[in-house]
Amino acid sequence: MTEQQPSTSARVGRLVGRAANTGGRLAVNGARRTRAAIRSDERADRVYRTGVGVVGTGAVALGVVMIPLPGPGSLIALGGLAVLGSEFEGAKKVSGKANTAARKAFAAAKERKRRRDAAASDRPDPATGDR
Repeated sequence: MTEQQPSTSARVGRLVGRAANTGGRLAVNGARRTRAAIRSDERADRVYRTGVGVVGTGAVALGVVMIPLPGPGSLIALGGLAVLGSEFEGAKKVSGKANTAARKAFAAAKERKRRRDAAASDRPDPATGDR
C-alpha cells in the first residue's frame, strides 16, 4: 500500500503556519517557500499564474481607463504592471521602464513647479507693489 501525498493546500498551509510561528522576520522567506510549493505542483502553478494575470491585467486596464480622469489612474496602472511583473518576465521589464519614465516625469514636474514658484516670488504684489 502506497502512502498518499498531502494535497497542495495542506503543504502550503503547513509552510504558511511555519512562517507565521517563526516571527515577522521570516515572512518573506515563508512567502518564497509558499510560492516554491505552488510552483512544484503544475496545476496549482497554472491556477496561481492565471490569477496573477487576471488581477494584474484588470488593474492595468482600470488604470488606463482612469488616466484621463482626476485621480490615481497612472498609479493603478503601474501597480497592475508590478503585479504582473511578479510572475511574468516581460511585464517586469515593462514595469521597470514605466517606473523610470514615471520618476523622470515626476522630477520634471517638480522642477517646473520650483521654477514657477521662484518666478512668482519675483513678481511684485499687485495690491501693495511689494516683492
